[in-house]
Amino acid sequence: MLYAAVVRPVIDRVHVSLRNAVRPQVRELYGRRGLTPGVEIDVFYALLDHPVPESALAARMVYWPFDPEAAEAPGLVERVDGCWRLTGDGRAVALEAERVFAAAAERLWSFRPSPSLPGLAAVEAVLPLVERLLEAGQAHGGPVFRALTPVWEPAGASPSALLVSRLEALRHYRADAHRAAWGAAGLTVAQVQALGPGPERDAIEAETNRLDGVVYEALDADERLVLLGGLGALPDGLADR
Repeated sequence: MLYAAVVRPVIDRVHVSLRNAVRPQVRELYGRRGLTPGVEIDVFYALLDHPVPESALAARMVYWPFDPEAAEAPGLVERVDGCWRLTGDGRAVALEAERVFAAAAERLWSFRPSPSLPGLAAVEAVLPLVERLLEAGQAHGGPVFRALTPVWEPAGASPSALLVSRLEALRHYRADAHRAAWGAAGLTVAQVQALGPGPERDAIEAETNRLDGVVYEALDADERLVLLGGLGALPDGLADR
């Protein structure tokens, strides 16, 4: 449980910093088509691999306003037989977005302002560990995690490209744990979003960590340190912004 609480912000830092780094390019990618990024950019690694059940995507979007008809309107995603899938145009956009993410990750994570920093060696060290976590998660992960995995991995993808998609998938495991924690506490999404600091919030976070911590049992103590240290060593570029 303690490990889940410690590694969670490290994973989030890596994820958020990469999303921040690619935002201008993603907007330009959509802008060339007269569009703005929609729900598909949040789950494109899964959609490139397989259709996603409507219920799973609705759960994924529970914290934000989500209008399925508006999501379909630009023509990049569509609902067929109870699932979301990419259209032909949507797949073209998603493939280009994947290349943008992969290139940004390689550029960001290879930065070594000091020779003591591992750079891309850290990516190679943590990649197989994250893969094992995703495999372990199939046994007891929540509905969104199961619906959004496996993720699409192109042939010949770099370790950086693979780590981007796998970390994205791993974050869904914790998100399921959090939804389960506040749901078991009898809260609605509006109530949990309005919840301030205090015992009730602390209890939900503790239960989230307990549920999330199960997946890390797939790693031994040394491997957990490698995962934490490797992800923690990845540059995020945030200090320059």
